[in-house]
Amino acid sequence: MHPRQTLFTDERLGAHLWRSLLALPRGSGIVLRHDALAPPERYALAFRIARLAAARGHLFSVAGDVALAHAVGAAMVHRPGGPTGGLPFSLPVHDSAEALAARRLGAALVYVSPVHATASHPSAAPLGTSAAIRLARLAACPAVALGGMNEGRYRPLRAHFLGWAGISALKV
Repeated sequence: MHPRQTLFTDERLGAHLWRSLLALPRGSGIVLRHDALAPPERYALAFRIARLAAARGHLFSVAGDVALAHAVGAAMVHRPGGPTGGLPFSLPVHDSAEALAARRLGAALVYVSPVHATASHPSAAPLGTSAAIRLARLAACPAVALGGMNEGRYRPLRAHFLGWAGISALKV
């Protein structure tokens, strides 16, 4: 299963986190990226989100923590940084070197970003659609468009990306 839209969670969602999660259409993706939380709080949050994801048919991924991904039964680990213990993994792709690394490492999915200017990374130069499409092809695996994305910006990219992801675009 590859979701058409994915919510990346992080501290910027604040009080909007649960409303945003509950508003996701069935079968969406969720990537837990609360990197600043201390382990006990991050683990507690991961278990709560994993239960919600299972109940609503969402694809749940944990960023950067393979042990936590296994503990909560996540379907995937994002940017694992090492062996995944058999879990499929996704990687961020910002340039050709990262696209080629994702291909070489056997990523199951890549998040190509930032396609457009984005508030979450204001200093990052947007790739634009042509460069983003080129990177998705170079990675040679399913790709998701990230960075300044929304449903309208995704429509013309459907032939090249299996879906789109965001933080603030999915904030409710």
